[in-house]
Amino acid sequence: MLKPVTFTPIGVVRTPFSDKVSAPRQPHAAGSAEGTIELVPGLGLEHALSDIEGWDYLWVVFWFHLNEGWRPKVLPPRSAGKRRGVLSTRSPHRPNPIGLSAVRLLAVDGLTLRVGGVDMIDGTPVLDLKPYVPYADAHPHARTGWLTPLAEEPGGGAPVDPEPGFEVAWGARAAEQAAWIEEAHGFALRERVDRVLALGPQPHPYRRIRADGDAMRLAVTSWRVRFRAEGRRIDVLSVATGYRERELVGGEGPDLEAHRQFVERFGRG
Repeated sequence: MLKPVTFTPIGVVRTPFSDKVSAPRQPHAAGSAEGTIELVPGLGLEHALSDIEGWDYLWVVFWFHLNEGWRPKVLPPRSAGKRRGVLSTRSPHRPNPIGLSAVRLLAVDGLTLRVGGVDMIDGTPVLDLKPYVPYADAHPHARTGWLTPLAEEPGGGAPVDPEPGFEVAWGARAAEQAAWIEEAHGFALRERVDRVLALGPQPHPYRRIRADGDAMRLAVTSWRVRFRAEGRRIDVLSVATGYRERELVGGEGPDLEAHRQFVERFGRG
């Protein structure tokens, strides 16, 4: 019988993503998202960071701290609706919820590392940092299992993602609503919607997309975004509150106040 293993985090990740839904599915999908890794003082890590600024990328080993239990089979976004064995996927719902992400190292300031391409939730515990070594860590021509085989780059370069992205276009009303939400309350709704819908409009419980009459609806935190898809183009139609009328009238808190102001300006539909 194997004995339990105990880890002590060496730091925490700070990112713009407060929950599982808003976080990118992997660093490749994070784009320009930035965050910081704040290491714990008093562990001698100042010396452990010596020479780290010479690396462009770092592996971050972290703990999926919000997970509860695990699932032998999961439904990844590109699995064509078929459940896959969790160990053949990069799902966070694992027997031991350990994550691994390659992030760009942008700057080092004492025990704080500024990093780009982050896909972790704010507050994620960090277990270890390792340098990304291109000649040892990159195997661009490796098989990709149940995923669509990668397309060859013209000229024999590294294979590229075979799944083309979707074009996300915002109608005038939806753009006005998203701009007001960001300007009045500092929530970058449009950026989050673009990141999710660029991967496709398919209904999926992990991504909080569902049918909504003759269109589709995406839930981003407490906001509801209505859209239609045709071919590789997605048209965002409107934004609405996710709160019921009685919740808006009787509830308290800054989030509810933002939604009350939104409904007063734009209505509920």
